[in-house]
Order: sequence, then C-alpha cells, then structure tokens
Amino acid sequence: VQLQASGGGLVQAGGSLRLSCAASGRTFSSAATGWFRQAPGKEREFVAGINRSGGTIYYTDSVKGRFTISGDNAKNTVYLQMGSLKPEDTAVYYCAAGSPSTIATMGFQVYGMNYWGKGTLVTVSS
Repeated sequence: VQLQASGGGLVQAGGSLRLSCAASGRTFSSAATGWFRQAPGKEREFVAGINRSGGTIYYTDSVKGRFTISGDNAKNTVYLQMGSLKPEDTAVYYCAAGSPSTIATMGFQVYGMNYWGKGTLVTVSS
C-alpha cells in the first residue's frame, strides 16, 4: 500500500485548505484511514480518522467543528477539509491507514497504523 498526501501550503489564519490522501495497492473502502500531524519539536498527534468499514468518524477535540474528514471510494482517496485555520494548526500532516479492528479497539494511535504516506506541510500565518 502506498499513500500520497497532498494539498498543503501557506494560508492566513481563518483560511481553509483541503488535504488529499490517495492510496494505491489497496482500496480504502475496507481500511481505517487517519490524518496525523507533527509540529516542530512536538510528537506526532492524531487529527481525524474514518473507519470506512463501519463509517465511524473521529476527531481530536482541537479540530472539532473546523475540520471534516471524508472519503471517495471511486477515487480511493480520503480528504481533510480544514477551515478556520489557526497558527497552532501549522504542522506536517500525514495520512495513515490501518486495520479497522485495531482502530475499533484502540482508536487512532500512531503505533497502531500500518501504512504511512509522506507528509504535506501546512503553514498558517497570523
């Protein structure tokens, strides 16, 4: 499985961006897919995830109401629509995929994901 994240860039505070994560080698329809981010000097953290097999969606508290995760089975792509961006959202964003059963048990944890894409940088200026 290969994951390719794209859509990062520089945006002013209050603006929006949409990240995309395209998968090859395996369909997303049976996987749990999540977005994580890592700011300079900080640990990688969970942002949003979707367990496609059950349709359950998860968000970390800091992005609830501002970010939306969605998937397109036909395009084998998962999106992260980010709105009302804040400078503290600045980070490298990574998409990752894992087993639905693992996610159902432990949630979206960095160590629980099986596949990772290269990150895409999001910079929010104040």
